[in-house]
Amino acid sequence: MSGGSYNYLCYVSDLEDINGKRHTLREMADRLAELGYAQDAAAETEELLVMLQQWEIRAQVRSKRLAGVWKAIEWWDSCDSSEDDVKEALAKYRDAHDDAGTPHG
Repeated sequence: MSGGSYNYLCYVSDLEDINGKRHTLREMADRLAELGYAQDAAAETEELLVMLQQWEIRAQVRSKRLAGVWKAIEWWDSCDSSEDDVKEALAKYRDAHDDAGTPHG
């Protein structure tokens, strides 16, 4: 049998694909680290895992913040609500955050 020991990690092509292989990335980082002479590649693989985790947390926070606005647009475009609902959702969103996107207490 050839290849596939790490779920063909070498062929990941986009963020969704690599994000779905976090467990495999962990295995690869551990394998590289145990070699003793691949510490740089192990460290960069570890860094990629940290970046994915950070991105996930940031994306979750932002999507939660935007959910009301997204819902208002989706429902308006589906003819289930009105433009006034969009404006109201935007007002709530803007009231809860400053211009830099920082949540207000």
